[in-house]
Amino acid sequence: MKKNSYLLAAIFVLCLPAAYAYPPAVGILGTAKDCLSCHLNNGPWQEEANTIIDILDKETQKSLKQADGSFSLEFHPGETRTFLTVIGRVKGDDKAPPYRNAWLYIDPQTIGGSALSKFPPGWEVNLPMACRLVGDKIALYEGAQVTVLPMSIRPGGTAKDAELALQVMLTQGDAVKGKAKEGMIGNYFERKVKLKILK
Repeated sequence: MKKNSYLLAAIFVLCLPAAYAYPPAVGILGTAKDCLSCHLNNGPWQEEANTIIDILDKETQKSLKQADGSFSLEFHPGETRTFLTVIGRVKGDDKAPPYRNAWLYIDPQTIGGSALSKFPPGWEVNLPMACRLVGDKIALYEGAQVTVLPMSIRPGGTAKDAELALQVMLTQGDAVKGKAKEGMIGNYFERKVKLKILK
C-alpha cells in the first residue's frame, strides 16, 4: 500500500504543468542566464545618464560605487552588514518613470546548480531578489523616482571573496503568464558587485 502511494505521488508530480515564475526565474527554476532570456529590452529608459542603480551602506547612507561602475562590499569575518538597493530614474527625467523595478543578486557560477540559493558558497543573505513598485524616498536621491529596499549579508566561516552580478529590470505593464515577452516593456541593466572579507 505504501509503495503504491509513492507511485501515485510520483505520477502526480510528473503530470503537473510547467511552472512559471516572476520575478525572477534566472538561475532559480532553470538555467536562464539573465532577465533577457524571458523579457524584451524594449523600454524607453535605456540611457545610463538618467538611470539610478546604486548600493548604499544602510548606516552611513553612502554609495559603495567604484570608479569603474562596480560595487565593493567589505566585511570583517562573521560581520553582518545591511545595504540599500536603490533603482530608478533621476529627478527631472523627461520620460514617464517605470512602474516597478525587479532585481537579483546572483553568482553566475551557480546557475544550473541544484541549490536554491544562488549566492556564493559560505555567504548568507536575507533578500537577494525583489520586485517593488516605484515610489520610495531616500535623501541621497531626493525627488527621484526610485525603489529602495534593504538586504543583509554575512560571510560564514567558509566564505571567500566573491563576485556577483546585480541584474536589474525597469518595467511598465504586466507580463502575460507563460508569455513573458508580451504585455510588459522594460530595460535591462547589469552591474558587478564584489564581496570582500577583510583580513
